[in-house]
Amino acid sequence: MVITVFGLGFVGLTTALGFAEKGIKVYGIETDADRMATIAAGTAPFLEPGLDEALVRHLHKNFYITCDVTSAVSESDCVFYCVGTPYGESGMSDLTDLYTAIANTLAVINDDKFRVLVIKSTVPPSTTNEKIIPYIDGLTLRTKEQIGVANNPEFLREGHCWDDFMEADRIVIGVADKRSEQMLRKLYAPFDIPVFAVTLNTAEYIKYLSNTMLATLISFSNEMAEIAHMIGDIQIAEAFKIIHLDKRWGGCRMTDYVYPGCGYGGYCLPKDTNALLSMMNTYDLKLPLLSAVIQTNDAMADIICDRITQNLNVSATIGILGLAFKPGSDDVRDTPAAKIMKGLQIRGFTRICAYDPVATKNFQNCYDIPAQYLTSLEETARNVDILVILTAWEEFKDVYTFGKPVCDCRYMLQQKEKGDV
Repeated sequence: MVITVFGLGFVGLTTALGFAEKGIKVYGIETDADRMATIAAGTAPFLEPGLDEALVRHLHKNFYITCDVTSAVSESDCVFYCVGTPYGESGMSDLTDLYTAIANTLAVINDDKFRVLVIKSTVPPSTTNEKIIPYIDGLTLRTKEQIGVANNPEFLREGHCWDDFMEADRIVIGVADKRSEQMLRKLYAPFDIPVFAVTLNTAEYIKYLSNTMLATLISFSNEMAEIAHMIGDIQIAEAFKIIHLDKRWGGCRMTDYVYPGCGYGGYCLPKDTNALLSMMNTYDLKLPLLSAVIQTNDAMADIICDRITQNLNVSATIGILGLAFKPGSDDVRDTPAAKIMKGLQIRGFTRICAYDPVATKNFQNCYDIPAQYLTSLEETARNVDILVILTAWEEFKDVYTFGKPVCDCRYMLQQKEKGDV
């Protein structure tokens, strides 16, 4: 089989190289010229362990990047859409890039070969049925015998995308016809991973069910940590690590989310929680729990700012440690660090130094936040009055050795030391 993947971001590039790893010929299409050039040079455009090596193995072998949509689509059996579906102020998902990619696909199909158009971009439940399929019907007279439509949500953790794709615990495909289901089962057969074929709406719903649950766990943990701060004399990190030992967790990885910090960030959780809430508002359905999850997360920046500045003179220099939204990634989208730095400046704390092992350049490109961006932990410690951990990078575990007060907003340090705040 041959596939084309539109969009070579975290999900798209991982998808393309994952299929290439299994011997499937893959064409990759990307509209961002800089990203395209980086990939063509054999380097992943973001930090994601395993992808650089996979790219070197498969570039110009099983994986080809191209601008020739006509040739790629004509040869392909399945076309995957992994383009962004960001949310705006209303919270609704923006499907502009998805519509464009689908239109570009349909414009070059001029044969009777059966193809499956696979929506891997995250879209709210019912989107494929109520928006994508009608959109396709409005652009082409081709029948269901010529075009199948499916969705195939991803469950990838940034920083672990390659392993999560190659060793997934489940594959979910939303389908409305047997032929599309059979083709996707055949495509995924080399992975030897359980495949669950469900309705189109169900597949989309499972993705949002997953992300809103993770967001809820994070906000729950942050709310409980704030209660502990108010009571006092509670070893917060120790308390959470002990509840992780409960055998009812079954050794799963959910403990990553039942742990307090600065709030959730990145691309998926903010986007998907807001999109689902906004969609349900159109149904006039009130969701107090989901609303509270989002409100709790939105409030975390102010809570953290208050914690940092308590008993701190406005002339103090604050050292921000960590700009990425999570360790092991250079992704800064919706990162708590940006909200917290802005909050500190609003409070009059304008002397800010910041350091991240890998994400500084991305952060400066995304946010216009005045600060002194430094290149090492040691340099940062020398130039500040207090160190604030906003991302739990491993190298920050020895931060007490610099003799500066530390505000550990990620609860990553094993014990409270003299000078901790």
